[in-house]
Order: sequence, then structure tokens, then C-alpha cells
Amino acid sequence: MKKNILCLFLIVISSLSFSQNPYDLWLQYDNIEEQHILETYKNQVSNIYLSLNSATGTVIKEEIQKAFKGLLGIEPKFDSKTPNLIISTLDKLDPSLQKKLPEISKMNDEAYVIQYISDSKDAQIIISAITEKGLLYGAFNFIKQMQLRNDLSKLSISDSPKIQKRLLNHWDNLDRSVERGYAGFSIWDWYLLPELIKQEYIDYARANASIGINGTVLTNVNSNALVLSPRYIQKLKALADVFRPYGIQVYLTARFSAPIETGDLETADPLNAEVKQWWKNKADEIYAEIPDFGGFLVKANSEGQPGPNNYGRSHVDGANMLAEAVAPHNGIIMWRAFVYSEEKPEDRAKQAYSEFKPFDGKFKDNVLVQVKNGAIDFQPREPFHPLFGAMPNTPLMMEFQITQEYLGGMSHLVFLPQLFEEVLEEDTYTQGKGNTVAKIIDGQLSNKKLTGMAGVANIGTAKNWTGHPFGQANWYGFGRLAWDPETSAKTIAQDWLKMTFTNNSDFVDPMTKLLLESREAVVNYMTPLGLHHIMAANHHQGPGPWVKDMPRPDWTSVYYHKAAVDGIGFDRTSSGSNALEQYAPEIQKKYSDPATTPDKYLLWFHHLPWDYKMKSGKTLWYEIAAHYQKGVEQVEDMQKTWQTMQEYVNPQVFEKTNMLLNIQLKEAKQWRNACLLYFQQFSKMDFPDFIPEMTKDLNYYKSLKLPYAPGISPSWN
Repeated sequence: MKKNILCLFLIVISSLSFSQNPYDLWLQYDNIEEQHILETYKNQVSNIYLSLNSATGTVIKEEIQKAFKGLLGIEPKFDSKTPNLIISTLDKLDPSLQKKLPEISKMNDEAYVIQYISDSKDAQIIISAITEKGLLYGAFNFIKQMQLRNDLSKLSISDSPKIQKRLLNHWDNLDRSVERGYAGFSIWDWYLLPELIKQEYIDYARANASIGINGTVLTNVNSNALVLSPRYIQKLKALADVFRPYGIQVYLTARFSAPIETGDLETADPLNAEVKQWWKNKADEIYAEIPDFGGFLVKANSEGQPGPNNYGRSHVDGANMLAEAVAPHNGIIMWRAFVYSEEKPEDRAKQAYSEFKPFDGKFKDNVLVQVKNGAIDFQPREPFHPLFGAMPNTPLMMEFQITQEYLGGMSHLVFLPQLFEEVLEEDTYTQGKGNTVAKIIDGQLSNKKLTGMAGVANIGTAKNWTGHPFGQANWYGFGRLAWDPETSAKTIAQDWLKMTFTNNSDFVDPMTKLLLESREAVVNYMTPLGLHHIMAANHHQGPGPWVKDMPRPDWTSVYYHKAAVDGIGFDRTSSGSNALEQYAPEIQKKYSDPATTPDKYLLWFHHLPWDYKMKSGKTLWYEIAAHYQKGVEQVEDMQKTWQTMQEYVNPQVFEKTNMLLNIQLKEAKQWRNACLLYFQQFSKMDFPDFIPEMTKDLNYYKSLKLPYAPGISPSWN
């Protein structure tokens, strides 16, 4: 009994030594323990001048107060006539100070500067911007500099976003279920809106503003027409009013058949005059309540969703009709390119390119074509989507998935900025060498003014927002890359770790290494060497290379891996589906030959015999087994690293992460065992010696069912 009491006491004491609160995400304003840094900061920012007297100005003031109280232990003074920290829009800044700042007038309206100025008498830090929104971003960056313990006397920052529209896409339904959500229910309490404004809405806006996200699509792409009704527009208005001071616009998904489902019309034909007028009236109705409403995201003629093809019309007809409706209000349309034929396709990877490439240059100027990073569906690894670079006259918007639909959901620690960076750095060769995906989506190669990046959100009602404690890093990392697609994943990892946990290098260095290796571990134990789409059906949790007999062939696993006695892999060269022809000649040449194809994409583009000799000199079967085993070992290494981090982490976060890593290891072994046992049926080859003895047979793994796995619509039958 005494021992139990002592243990409880130690746990309580330990908890008290940590102020890390998972709810606060990366906005942990914990007291700076380094006394020399603390005293220096206090002297440098003791007196503040803030020029704004507006809702955004209030937001900035409150954030500065919160940060200074937490980091410095002081209540900032905003009434000083001799300020050493000046936060001001450029038009209200003394001309003598303007001359000392980097050029900002020619930058975009979200740009800002942070400049340390020193003369013989005084020193000042200036945060300035053309607009209030820019000033907000500058204020958050300045706070970040203190969180990172940077030298304020060396500040000379001039920054502006490279992407114009930086949006979260919530796949949230009106009943608060979340498609592919792994962190609880939707945070939008539609039933209690507009009367009840939860603190979570404000803190959500704070978090997004701190990383430069400036828009949110509140509803699922598999949309419900009810959200366009007057009652729900009032609910949307309440959220828009909360978000506006934080520089965030609200958007909705538009169900293409809404004119029919509301009972107003008998058709949704985009060329029908009544349909056109219906959407114009609906846009006018929304903008009358929300003047800065962003526009619509549309999923059409994909996976059973209605669209213009239902009426013999094209994607251009549908997108341009909606674009005309929102254009008078400066609204935009984001038209998803995630489409594939309802009939048996030759190769699903070719579908989006085939449907959209012919329409290059035909969309209206306020239309963004939203393209997933890969041609299949957010796999652990895919080559970049061939549409990037194929439509130079059309603004293309990147769509990443932050929630881990195919990467273990909330159970697995996976640092996704590593995946995002890999895609953004890929060379498309569309206008010569060095023309990366990043340069296409940020408009460098097309001079398009309308640019965008979307991330499918991983946010829910979980107390830490994202379910897995390290899922927060993926939300943070998406925001950083949407602001600047050339930001390194390593920088993102380091900053997030420092801001969320501690600046101690004994924690940051090994944990940065862990984060940067975590995505490769998942690829290894799930889909190595270019394998893809071999997860279990429907919920997408766990292995399912045996999946067949689905309503559509391209919803099965066997469609993609094509494992047989003669080998494994999907031939996408000229001898197969020829999906490779959708890429630039330089890529075609490199990937058409297995010998020059990178191992990571080998089975994506080639069907090869089990005894094919790899670059390592080993057989393909050996390397498949080696990658699966390596993935398991990498998770074991992650566990070992994490065990040494206990002294730096909130005890509850430490223990939860520890338990989740145990689950991840268990499931990594399931992936390894199930896939190798299944593929061995065709290879007829023994496992290499390093593969542990299997204690369960293939039938055991096939028998594992997850009828209530998270992320899919609930079924009570």
C-alpha cells in the first residue's frame, strides 16, 4: 500500500514539473528556463507599441500577452511612448523607421518584416506589414523566434507566402462523423451553432494562423446539400465571424445535384439556364451573409458523386458554371481531379490525366484544379501525379492528406512532411531540368496568380486535436509547406519539437532523426519497392493483399500488385498500361527500364519475376522480405529512442506515445507476416534467414476483422 502511494506521489510530482499541454499544440508558451536568454528578452521587448485598433489588432495583442506571460513571466506594456518593440502596419509606421526596413511594398499583401534596429542610443525590434493579416503572421513568427530561443538582436526577416490559398479540407459530416477521421468526432457542433461558440473554434483559428493557413473547407467532399440551406448558412456565418480576425476564410463543398435535392429544380445540368441562375442566387445568398466567403470545393463524377458527366457535359462545363456564380464576389472554385471511370479502367492511374489534360487552358481564371499528390489515392508512397506539369495553362492545386488513411490512422507515428517534401521536390522535366512540382503549384512556371495547396485535416474532438500526439506535427508541417513548399522537412521537425516539447538538443536531435525516418519505416512494412493499395478493404486498416471480389476491380488489392507465379508488380511501361507515357520523356526513359528505375518505384512501373536480380545483387523476393523486416526493425528502433526521452516529456504524453508505439510494432509485424505469407504462395521461395519463424498461418491473418475501425461511416446493423 505504501509503495502504491509513493508511486502515485512521484507521478503527481513528475506531472507538476511539466507544463506541456497537448491541447496547446505547438503554441506552448512555457517559461524560458535559460536565465541569460530570459533576461535578455525581457530587456529587448519590455515596452510595446501596437498600431492596430481592430479585431485583428485585438487578436495580436492577446497573443502577445499570452506569449509574454508564459515565456517571459511578464505582463507586456502597450502604452509606452518609448517602445522597444513596435508592431505596426507600414502606413502607420514612422517614415524614418520605414527607411530602415527591408523593401516590403512590392511584396504580396500577406508579407511581413521583422527587423532589429540599433543606433547609438536605442535598439528596437520592428514588426511591420502592408496589411493586418501580414502583421498577424509577423507577430506569430516573432513569438516563434522566442520559442526557439533565437537571438533577437540578429533578426532580419522578410517573408511572404509562396502559395496564395492555403487550406485545410475537413472531411466532416453534418452528423459530426468524420470520413477518414481518427481523432474523434468533428469539432463543428452544427446542432448548437450559431448560438454556441466553443473555445475550440477560437483555438483552432489561432493554431492555423500561427502557421499561415488562411482558409478552411468545413464539410466533406462527399457533400450534403443541406449545408447550403439558409439555416446552415447562418451557422457558417458564425464560424466565419470567429475566423475572420485570424485571416481565415471559410469555404463549403458543393454537391453538384443540390438544385434537385433541395426540391427547387428537376435538373442539375450545368448548361441549363435555370441551374445557372440557381447557383448564382445561392452564391448571392451566402455572400450577403458572409462577404468574404471563399467559394466551393467540388467532388464530381467520382465514386458515385453526381456531376456534369451525368448530363453529357464536361468538367469544364461544371466548374465554369460555378465559377461564374461566385466570380462577382471574388470567390473561387476548387474542382477535384480525383476521378476515375465507373467502368473497368485499363489502369486507374491514367484516369485523371486522360480526363483533365484535354481541358488545359479552358477553365475560368477563378478555378483551381485540385490534384492529389499521386494518381492512385494517398498511398504511403506514390510517384508524383502526372498532371503536374501536364497542364501549364491551368492553375493546379496540390491536395495532400494529413490524416493517415493509408498510414496506420492514429495508431502509427508517421512524420508526413517527409512525404510532402519528397513529392514537392520531384522534377517534372516539363520545361527542362529543375522544374519541380513545387515550382508548378506556386506559379513560378506558369505565372498564374491563383495558386493553392490543400491538406485533408486530421483534426477532431480528441483532447490533443489529432489523436496521436505526433499527429500534430503533420498539421504543423502542412502549414509550413503551404507557406513555402521548399521548406525542408528537417527544419519543420526541429522547430515543431522545440516549440512543442523542449529546446534541449539531447531531445531534439534524436527525435528529429526518429521523425525523419518514420515515414520510410511505414513504407517498408506496408508497401515496399513500389507496391501499393494492398490494405484491407473499406476501413483501410491493416494488410489485405488478398482482397478481391469488390464491386470494382480497382478497389481490390490484387488489381494493383498482380502477384502470380511469374512475378509481382504493375507494368505501366509501353508493354503494359503505358501510364508512363503521361510523364516527360526524361522520366519515361529512366523508368521504362527496371535497371534504371529507382527501387522505391520499381513495382509501381514494372511486373518482375521473383528471382529478378536487384541492384543489391539479391533477388526481388529477398529484397521484398528484407524491406518488410527492416520496417519492423525501424519501429523497434523508434521504441528504443522514445524510451530515452521520458525526462523531457509530459508523463501522460510519454505513456500514450509508448503504448501507441507498441500497437505500431504489433501491426508492423502483422503487415510483414501477412504480406510475406500471401506472396510466398506465388514466389514458391523460402523466407530469408532473417525473417522470424511464423507462428500464425495466412488464414489467421485473413480472419482478422475490424468491423468498427475508425474512419468510416458507422454501421449499426
